[in-house]
Amino acid sequence: MKPIQVGLLGIGTVGSGTFNVLQRNQEEIQRRAGRGIVITMVADLDVARARGIVGPDVKVVDDARAVIANPDIDIVIELIGGYGIAKALVLEAIAAGKHVVTANKALLAVHGTEIFAAAHAKGVMVAFEAAVAGGIPIIKALREGLTANRIQWVAGIINGTTNFILSEMRDKGLDFDVVLKDAQRLGYAEADPTFDIGGMDAAHKATLMSAIAFGIPVQFDKAYVEGITQLSGTDIRYAEQLGYRIKLLGITKRTPQGVELRVHPSLVPTKRLIANVEGAMNAVLVQGDAVGSTLYYGKGAGSEPTASAVIADLVDITRLHTADPQNRVPHLAFQPDAMSDLPVLPMSQVVTSYYLRLRVADQAGVLAKVTGLLAQAGISIDAVLQREADQVGGEGATSTDLIILTHDTREGDMDAVLGQMQALPTVLAPIVRIRKEELS
Repeated sequence: MKPIQVGLLGIGTVGSGTFNVLQRNQEEIQRRAGRGIVITMVADLDVARARGIVGPDVKVVDDARAVIANPDIDIVIELIGGYGIAKALVLEAIAAGKHVVTANKALLAVHGTEIFAAAHAKGVMVAFEAAVAGGIPIIKALREGLTANRIQWVAGIINGTTNFILSEMRDKGLDFDVVLKDAQRLGYAEADPTFDIGGMDAAHKATLMSAIAFGIPVQFDKAYVEGITQLSGTDIRYAEQLGYRIKLLGITKRTPQGVELRVHPSLVPTKRLIANVEGAMNAVLVQGDAVGSTLYYGKGAGSEPTASAVIADLVDITRLHTADPQNRVPHLAFQPDAMSDLPVLPMSQVVTSYYLRLRVADQAGVLAKVTGLLAQAGISIDAVLQREADQVGGEGATSTDLIILTHDTREGDMDAVLGQMQALPTVLAPIVRIRKEELS
């Protein structure tokens, strides 16, 4: 049978990994797919570099639209990234009747509804396993492996840069700025790490997992996003003493009121497997009503791990290339006419528990005032600890760190009481609030 012909847009880190793995494991892949899969055309602005990677047998051009226009190309792999030209090229490929494989989580999180609708109308597939958690097959697990389940929640460490930074802060007792510079030097963080450390990258991925888990449209604009830039080594040490580790989690949860979609640092009990995921590794924990908890762990980035996911999508499309479009797995797991209208909740309506750290004057009655405000707001306290802090305010003026763990409460109620606590004259610094997730 004639091989499936693939056009590759962009041959950077992931593109070159895809080409190399496809070449190296060609026989094994063909045995699985039922026919050959061959990259026959590549588009890249640096034509000379691209030719050096793919050799003389692959046509290399500097115009991506030439790949899309080629009638012999069956599948287009988009590895350009971003929202702009990548969106135009993906939609043009779909309009030309090409199947699309992409690792572009930002594009799908923002424009996925439009792209999937166009693909459904044209009867082609858009596959995106590589867009979330690199080499971990979490999209396939949510979309196919767990299809019997009513998914209750998903929580993941889905950005390796931030997990590396948090691991280093804990292991070495260093503050964020110091570790970030080291991460950039070692290549774990980009020169401009804003998307990673600000939580945006994780939010793009969480948005896609949420849509697949609950059968809702992709709604990145409704995600709550908080990064790790404000975390201090002090809170990481206190969390460790309390039996927790701080991780940047992407969380999506089904509730009677709607869907939670949020990314933020969280205290996770050390006894949970996901709390022990270190370095640049990724892990996703899924809770289903039938299967219970399942954990997916592996490399979330890198040339060949991500290429593994890209090629898995190529194999899936090759197997289903001639199948009736109505019998293929839907892009977001649920049939397009059966999508849910469950709302994404604003953060003020989310219910979770909290770690609070207050730098307070070391005076009688301070604890009573603080706990009294929490009691008036109906917020139940799980634990209270007091730790000596550095002297502030000059000679003779002492302070202490007051650490409070709460039971579950509504975020809006916590916001209100934090405002009251911050106004107390005995509270000497901005209050640190970190959400706590038991993941049980």
